[in-house]
Amino acid sequence: MTDKTYGFETLSVHAGAAPDPATGARALPIYQTTAYVFEDADQAAALFNLQTVGFIYSRLTNPTNAALEARLATLEGGRGCTVASSGHAAQVLALFPLMAPGAEIVASSRLYGGSLQQMRNTYPKFGWTAKIVDADDPENFKRAVTPNTKAFFIESLANPGGVISDIEAIARIAEAAGVPLLVDNTLATPWLCKPIEYGATLIVHSTTKFLSGTGTSMGGAVVDSGQFDWAKSGKFPSLAGPEPAYHGLNFFESFGDMAYTFHSHAVGLRDLGPSQAPFNAWLTMLGIETLGLRMERHCANAQKVAEYLARHPAVAWVNYAGLPDNKYHQLARKYLPKGAGSIFTFGVKGGYDVGIKVVDSVELFSHLANIGDAKSLIIHPASTTHRQLSDEQRVAAGAGPDVLRLSIGIETVDDIIADLEQALKKATS
Repeated sequence: MTDKTYGFETLSVHAGAAPDPATGARALPIYQTTAYVFEDADQAAALFNLQTVGFIYSRLTNPTNAALEARLATLEGGRGCTVASSGHAAQVLALFPLMAPGAEIVASSRLYGGSLQQMRNTYPKFGWTAKIVDADDPENFKRAVTPNTKAFFIESLANPGGVISDIEAIARIAEAAGVPLLVDNTLATPWLCKPIEYGATLIVHSTTKFLSGTGTSMGGAVVDSGQFDWAKSGKFPSLAGPEPAYHGLNFFESFGDMAYTFHSHAVGLRDLGPSQAPFNAWLTMLGIETLGLRMERHCANAQKVAEYLARHPAVAWVNYAGLPDNKYHQLARKYLPKGAGSIFTFGVKGGYDVGIKVVDSVELFSHLANIGDAKSLIIHPASTTHRQLSDEQRVAAGAGPDVLRLSIGIETVDDIIADLEQALKKATS
């Protein structure tokens, strides 16, 4: 593609993929191969020394994955991207170049339950500490900073509660602290929100969700803005110091604004090994082609469903930023002007027992632990995704006993509402 500025939908279809030069195939090929033949010994040596760009082994790089990486970086307005086997793998991969034993991360309490579990119970095994703060007050990040702080972590649109963080305010605090801001943009997708435009350094995705869009393909991604000075503070020797595995090469000196992405492939994927399967990358590329169309319908349906639930006598509350009386409504207008997403929570009168009955009574909705599918999905977080947390932690994460999480699909909205109506009637009769 040329340097012309294209619209989001055009880039969703074309970025990163052109007709195959070898065969003329218009569809992106699936490069289902483990390794690649070298031209000669000199080229092989140059590849292993990072002196030239190319393909060595599919744990590190793969042409199908590279196409997905180019598309995601383009859509997010980033400099480079690394795809991984899952969203959780992407989070570890994202932090890997930044952290070391004794390092700290300051993270929002309004995160997916699995992410909080990862931070509280798994990261300490690496010698990393996560300080969990209420992101509703950005100053909490400033208060939590210590000399060992290496990163901030938030979700642009939080799972499960639909909480919206003030990205720009938190980014300013991160910049003053000399650390990168990582934003999980899974629920919003770049169609709704582009955190890099508000100062985010790194974007994390579970591509399993809206980007893929059909519930078929596990995957994750890390997009680098290319705007962070890794050498400025001296806090990031993995990126701005000598790398022993490459004869003392300094990634930031050698690769500049691509340092982080090169490191994620050459060291992160090499040593941790969470590579995405090429077939999953191919399916995700297909999904992204319709991302704008799907997100438009997702958001329109979710708005109508939220308005319906807000009037329902069996519903205690609805937490959807698209509703004018929601506490995050003004932040949604700033950061998600096209819509407040399709994931939100509501509380049923009667608490835990009624919530369980609702998920057992739906017919059109699927009761499962995923979001971002074309199909409408429902779950009771307290008994599933947030089950490992304490009662107090579940409430803090927006997953109390009465909470139901909806992922509104692209079906006819009247059918979605009718299914909720009959399920609520059964659960409260």
